[in-house]
Amino acid sequence: MTLENISCQKSFGGWHKRYKHSSNVLGCDMTFAVYLPPQAEEGGKLPVLYWLSGLTCSEQNFIAKSAVQRYAAEHGIAIVAPDSSPRGEAVADDPAYDLGQGASFYLNATQAPWAANYRMYDYVVHELPAMVEAHFAVTAARSISGHSMGGHGALVIALRNPGRYRSVSAFSPIVAPTRVPWGHKAFEAYLGDDRQTWKQYDAVELIRTAQERLPLRVDQGLNDEFLDNQLRTDLLRAACDETGHPLMLHMRPGYDHSYYFIASFIGEHMAHHTMALKR
Repeated sequence: MTLENISCQKSFGGWHKRYKHSSNVLGCDMTFAVYLPPQAEEGGKLPVLYWLSGLTCSEQNFIAKSAVQRYAAEHGIAIVAPDSSPRGEAVADDPAYDLGQGASFYLNATQAPWAANYRMYDYVVHELPAMVEAHFAVTAARSISGHSMGGHGALVIALRNPGRYRSVSAFSPIVAPTRVPWGHKAFEAYLGDDRQTWKQYDAVELIRTAQERLPLRVDQGLNDEFLDNQLRTDLLRAACDETGHPLMLHMRPGYDHSYYFIASFIGEHMAHHTMALKR
């Protein structure tokens, strides 16, 4: 598969690059960002943290706003951040911010017109890492993280793929999309009316049958305007308490849903992932 380099900037001794490629899974061109820390130029291969962005975001939000490069360079971890959905004139869309392009919910859609392109679950789990591992000096040691809709995606993907990821974390994740308005709208459009099929993309539901007790690291701002009606961190805490699933939950007074919050604690998340990726 051919990669087209569309931008390149030096940062903290390493290189932040953006690439464009044709996705067989999604049926459209996709972009993703890679940060290769300075250790990449010393020979050998590096472990990778995959980052999934939230509603309306692209691959550029996290790379530009989180200061993750500082910690990736410190720990010798490569960062890969895909776009949050398929895009293009031929890709189905909706005028609303929470459906269509920029709002994939990291699932495999089964309903028209979305099923033709919206297969972000397969893209993130299979196509993207296969391509990254074929083109860059990285190992198959993977961790995954994300924010909001991307936090939902990270938790679901890790829970559904035991042994594939060394660690998982999330900022302000939508933990129970089958029970909140954002999830209801997206899942009904992408997956149809059968709510039993929705549960395969719901972290709270997946915890009840998880085959692997991979610890979940979650940070949530207490001043987040979406906490009570869309994110429902309380449901995650209850599910982990009921099942004994390990949860490291940090409720942060004063912080909201923004990248100011992410930038404040991304260093702690990187340290968490480094411990798992380098053991």
